[in-house]
Amino acid sequence: MSLGLISVIILALAVAGYVIGRRKAVGQVEGDIRKLHSLPPFYGRITALLTAVPAFFLIAAWLLAQPLFLENKAISLINPAELPAGKSAELVMADVRRVAAGLNMLEARGDDVGPLLASPTALKIALNGAGVVLETEPTSSTLAATAALRDAGETSRLAMAGAALLLALAGLAFGLSRINPEYRARNATEQFAMWLLMASSLIAVLTTVGIVASLLFESIHFFRLYPASEFFFSSVWKPQFGGGSSLGILPLLWGTLYVSVIALIVAVPIGLMSAIYLAEYASRSTRAWVKPAIEILAGIPTIVYGLFALVTVGPLLRDYFASPLGLGNSSSSVMTAGLVMGIMVIPFVSSLSDDIINAVPQSLRDGSLGLGATPSETIKQVVIPAALPGIVGAVLLAASRAIGETMIVVMGAGAAAQLSMNPFEAMTTVTVKIVSQLTGDTEFASPETLVAFALGLTLFCLTLALNIVALVIVRKYREQYE
Repeated sequence: MSLGLISVIILALAVAGYVIGRRKAVGQVEGDIRKLHSLPPFYGRITALLTAVPAFFLIAAWLLAQPLFLENKAISLINPAELPAGKSAELVMADVRRVAAGLNMLEARGDDVGPLLASPTALKIALNGAGVVLETEPTSSTLAATAALRDAGETSRLAMAGAALLLALAGLAFGLSRINPEYRARNATEQFAMWLLMASSLIAVLTTVGIVASLLFESIHFFRLYPASEFFFSSVWKPQFGGGSSLGILPLLWGTLYVSVIALIVAVPIGLMSAIYLAEYASRSTRAWVKPAIEILAGIPTIVYGLFALVTVGPLLRDYFASPLGLGNSSSSVMTAGLVMGIMVIPFVSSLSDDIINAVPQSLRDGSLGLGATPSETIKQVVIPAALPGIVGAVLLAASRAIGETMIVVMGAGAAAQLSMNPFEAMTTVTVKIVSQLTGDTEFASPETLVAFALGLTLFCLTLALNIVALVIVRKYREQYE
């Protein structure tokens, strides 16, 4: 039974619960709803909520926990003697999952996969034709683990469907059993909705935990294969699939920070001055078209910015600045990527700062002007300090956006991992190398591939440090106005 069909059945039971619950409440008072504690729709709503919400939470929890239990059985079938050199059983499970997914694709289009499981060569050819690329033929233990994983997955799906439907029916019965004229259905509905909203608010926290956990676990695998001291302190980045790599992060961090600083030097003054003009000086008619025009920059795809950097900005900087000054002859440079990226993040600073400045109480402006300050003095000494926490947040958002950008760097700054102060030389960033390493070896078995997760974890820690610094700055300046 598919997940979509289960969801439709549960939603149908919830709708039925709403209709039956409402009718039952009205029927118990013979149509005189004045005898009910709550309006009839509340009795239907609480019944529908009790029917659908627990069942969907069960499905979500089941889908999250299912891989952990299923793969433990499958991994026990992998023969250690058949493991390729340099691979562990956990890494071979990536092949097992890939083969299982490919077989499901073949079954979905009507192919008979039974004979393929008996012939590794035929299976490899069929999966490659379906778009699931395998570098080597699956071993017998890999096929056994794949079959066990698929069988256990089918059993788990049926068990999940049965448990979810039973829970939905139980919720329906429980909701209907509680309906009576004295039942506080409105209070129960609001209480249930509060807990539902509270659970939903935890999704962001749990998502962050999941992201960090996935990066951390794979990074631990990487550091088991590659020394952490060389990764963090080496200034050489030369990955070579097959061994003999030098995976030092320092040139990547330098390129990331260099490009981001140039972008912020461009975006912060322009964006902040634009926000001050729009909030304090521009007329309504001017503001009505200038602000949307600035925000259009945020909607332009990054690949378009990359093309702009490659075709226009890069050659201009090379012909009019780098070459005449003897600083380089390449159109791909840190300056190219930084300038274009700065243009891209202007709306993040401008739009958010504009909203924050407009949120400053007018009484602060009136008080300053009443004491004899000029409008410019009021903006500089009253409005901007009062709006500083929000402005710092806007700059932080722009910095995070610049640090995480990839396409502009690929097309504007090049892919050379080097330490240099020359802004007209080609460099690269952490995000670019994450992409290049993940496309080089899909086996996730070598340090050259697993290094992408260590790079991602480092980038996460960098943005976290930015948040902490921003909080310190905000608290320091907020104390002057408390």
